[in-house]
Amino acid sequence: MRSLLLVVGLFWLAFAVYAEPLRVGFGESRPPYIFEKQRRGLEYEIISAAFQAAGTEMQPYFAPNERLHLMLRRGDIDCITSTNERNGTAAYYSKVYIHFQNIALALASHNYQIDTIADLDRYSISTFQRARVLLGPVFQHMAVTNPNYQEEARQINRNRLLYIGRVDVIVGDSRMINYFSREVSDQVDINQPVTRYKLFAPTPYRMGCRFQAPRDRFDQGLAIIRQSGKYAAIERKYADY
Repeated sequence: MRSLLLVVGLFWLAFAVYAEPLRVGFGESRPPYIFEKQRRGLEYEIISAAFQAAGTEMQPYFAPNERLHLMLRRGDIDCITSTNERNGTAAYYSKVYIHFQNIALALASHNYQIDTIADLDRYSISTFQRARVLLGPVFQHMAVTNPNYQEEARQINRNRLLYIGRVDVIVGDSRMINYFSREVSDQVDINQPVTRYKLFAPTPYRMGCRFQAPRDRFDQGLAIIRQSGKYAAIERKYADY
């Protein structure tokens, strides 16, 4: 009898968990992937559509990446986005739902010779939070050994630093770099020629959840929107970025 009551209790606990919106952490504004104030963007809409297809309500939280991982460990949120197993955070990781294409960018006037990730060690670098663990072991070694390496919580700052000559190289997703360059065009001279160094393979991103059930529901919803064409429709919506 006690076993039966335990099973029933666990059932209702699970039901109660699903009845509450999932607290999902997103990085702060990262156009075109996340337009925080408008609650839209390529990544935001894929995740929202996947949870909706799985019958799960989502409550978004926006914060810098470092804080999001701390919030997940403390149980303040249920899942975080834009992560993968390299982060070293204990979580249930979803299937890959998006890829970012990172590049290195420098002012062409410097004529830097950068052929490999290891070559970045010679330059001052500005990049996004947790890039040191997300971009692979060679990049991580460079980050640890380079005294002029820094990570920015607000990614728009990278573009300002590049165009005013405060850093040699910035590293980030090519779509975000393009977007933020337009955003700072009234502050710095973005017409300066730049050199793009294609050093990185596409970075796969997953959802990381504290428990298995939300992860499984996200994966189910992701499969549904891929099959239905919803995923492709969201991609087309942001194809011009």
